[in-house]
Amino acid sequence: MSKSLKRVKQALEAAGIGAEIVEMAEGTRTAAEAARAAGCEIDQIAKSIIFRAEDHGTAVLFVTAGGNRVDDAKATALAGEPLGKADAALIRAQTGFVIGGVAPVGHLSPIRAWFDPRLLAFDRVYAAAGTPRHIFAIAPDDLLRLSEAVAADFTA
Repeated sequence: MSKSLKRVKQALEAAGIGAEIVEMAEGTRTAAEAARAAGCEIDQIAKSIIFRAEDHGTAVLFVTAGGNRVDDAKATALAGEPLGKADAALIRAQTGFVIGGVAPVGHLSPIRAWFDPRLLAFDRVYAAAGTPRHIFAIAPDDLLRLSEAVAADFTA
């Protein structure tokens, strides 16, 4: 088991969430791929979108429904500073995950995070589990709590 996958599993277990982590035969790098693999609606995929907070040079996380896009202006307003593209090195350094496998939980360092209320419309959502081939199912209320994100409108 990879270190990334192990961190996600430990974060879920520590929170008392018995989410099963599943390795997918197909890739799950995109929301569409993950939805096909999980057999769910695209909006049930909780995408972890990372930006670089330009004033602080740190990563910030937006957990959004698979079919939604992050609106740059709304996200910048929530962050309170300009946001830019986070490169693979920043993402890996702060979260411990590779692009395509960024989980909303189990990060190496604390991260400011926001949560798309669209995800709360479902009984179950699916998120990356630390690798591009692993996902886990979870109640969206549990994911919101565990990710320590703030529910907010930031989508286009």
